[in-house]
Amino acid sequence: MSVSNRIMLGFAVVTALLIALGFYAVDQVGQVRATLDAVVKRDMGTLDRLDAVQSALTRMVELRTAAVRRLAIGQAPGEVDPSDNWRKSVQDAQDGVATLRRDVDGYIAIPISADRTRLWTQMAGQLDAAANALTVLRSDVESQFVAITSGNREAMLAQEPAVLADRARVVAIVTAMRDTLKQIDAAGLAEGTRVYEASRVSVLLWVLAAVVVSIGVTWAIRRSVIGPLSGFMAFSEQVGEGDLTHTATTGSDEIGRLGHQLNQMVEGLRGLARQSRGATVDLNAAANEIRASTQQQAASVEEQLAAIQETAATVDEITHSGTQITRRAQTVIAAALETAQTTEAGIVAIEGTVQAMDLIREQTETVAQNIVSLSEKTAAIGDIISTVNDISERAHLLALNAAIEAAAAGEQGRSFAIVASELKTLADQAKDSTRQVRSLLGEIQRGINGSVMLTEEGVKRVAAGKEKTDTAQSTIEEMSARIQESVQTFQQIVASTNQQQIGIEQVTLALQNIRQASQQTASSTRQLDQAAGDLANLAQTLVGLTERYRV
Repeated sequence: MSVSNRIMLGFAVVTALLIALGFYAVDQVGQVRATLDAVVKRDMGTLDRLDAVQSALTRMVELRTAAVRRLAIGQAPGEVDPSDNWRKSVQDAQDGVATLRRDVDGYIAIPISADRTRLWTQMAGQLDAAANALTVLRSDVESQFVAITSGNREAMLAQEPAVLADRARVVAIVTAMRDTLKQIDAAGLAEGTRVYEASRVSVLLWVLAAVVVSIGVTWAIRRSVIGPLSGFMAFSEQVGEGDLTHTATTGSDEIGRLGHQLNQMVEGLRGLARQSRGATVDLNAAANEIRASTQQQAASVEEQLAAIQETAATVDEITHSGTQITRRAQTVIAAALETAQTTEAGIVAIEGTVQAMDLIREQTETVAQNIVSLSEKTAAIGDIISTVNDISERAHLLALNAAIEAAAAGEQGRSFAIVASELKTLADQAKDSTRQVRSLLGEIQRGINGSVMLTEEGVKRVAAGKEKTDTAQSTIEEMSARIQESVQTFQQIVASTNQQQIGIEQVTLALQNIRQASQQTASSTRQLDQAAGDLANLAQTLVGLTERYRV
């Protein structure tokens, strides 16, 4: 049976009980009312008839007393015979007693209670006694009225005690009937109270029975509804706590269909929990892998940034060294120009040797001094060449490191790789140029040493003559040419150094760009690492949330 039909059946049962209780209560009230009406009607009717009898007796006494008083005081009877009125009154009294006797017989035949029946029976006897007493009284009074009519005072007075005794007996019987009527009235009130109490108790018992039945029906309906609902509540609490291993009770009624729907919902939650658990485990593993990767990438970026900073410092040192090389090369060029001018002066001096042989010695000494000075300067040039060679080797190493860093930087280091390649090319050119300059300087050094020896020999052999002057002239001319070549070589070195300086500046700019990009990459990597950490925490939280569901 469905829940709605159960509720309707319970409501119908309770309604039927209430209707039956209402009819029963109305019936009991009718019984109480009928009892009270019967009691009041009988008692009041009896009392009225008894009052009528007593009134008739009172008239009888008055009429008889008036007649006796007239005769006693010597007055003649009146024109109206009082016996007629008296007889009418006594007849009324007898009729009233007879009527009461018939009513009492009817009351006895239709009893209300045992006490009232007994009292009505007692009153019936009293009525019979009253009827007999009235008959005796009437007989005695009739005799007295005969004496009064005849004017026999002595006979009247002789009859008076009997009449008084008869009247007293009648009055006593009427008084006894009044007492009996009071008892009957009290018994009627008691019976009405008893009927009322019995009706009240019976109605209360019916109400109690209706309440018990209503409670039973309500309890049965509640048990058939609240029991499954309590099971559903416990089932819902288990589901809320994450226990998806249980199933709800099913049936054909509304609650059973609800249990079927709850089982379908829990089955869906089981599938969702399994999928969520697998997804969260995969997410946690992926988050850990991403975090490990970002940490490695962050370490690599930090190392790359440190290497770039070291490279930038090295490039700064190379830039400073290139500036110094440029200054020294300019100094060497100035010295070479001075040397070229000196050699030209030597040529002029050699040409004038024929005209001024006397001055040969002095010029030769001057040339010797200039050659010594040139030897010292060529030695200085050799030191500069060594420095340039060292710079070219460091530039070559720097270009190699830059190429490695550019390869590590990937797409962002492509421009830097081009600059590194150009720097390597310039370094190779500088190294080749220094090798050539070193070779020329070696030859110049050897020439200078030979010139020194020749000058010394010329000083010693000034007198030897002119043939040596020609040799010296040709040697000086060759030296001048080589000095010019050295000047051009140094100019090329300076130009290469300037190009190298420009390349180094480009390398510095590229390193700054790479450093900025590396810093941005490091910042992005740190943010990515933080995001990976947050993702890992979220994955752990999701794992905790899914683990609370037991499937």
